[in-house]
Amino acid sequence: MTDALIPTPPSKDDCNLAMLAHLLGIFTSFVGALIIWLVKKGDSAFVAQEGAEALNFQITVALGWVVAMMLSMILIGFLLYPVLLIGNLIFCILAASSASKGQGYRYPFTLRLVR
Repeated sequence: MTDALIPTPPSKDDCNLAMLAHLLGIFTSFVGALIIWLVKKGDSAFVAQEGAEALNFQITVALGWVVAMMLSMILIGFLLYPVLLIGNLIFCILAASSASKGQGYRYPFTLRLVR
């Protein structure tokens, strides 16, 4: 008989904090996810995982904004602004919904800089 670890589902507080980490990205860019990840990464594996995922996505979106600003000088970047805005909104809502159910979410098109 092996002593396999049975993963326990995250608590409701952990789910709420993970959901908040994803939703704060809509309003505060990477700052909200960074604060939640730094404060809770030692307390809850679920919040640490979701906070890092939200932080990575928001850093990727911030880099997208920088690229869009540079490309605006040649009038291409103006097309990227609505794509970044709508994509950020949709993916943050999908991730928050998943986190509220206690399920992990992986953002597409994300640089994984924070682990």
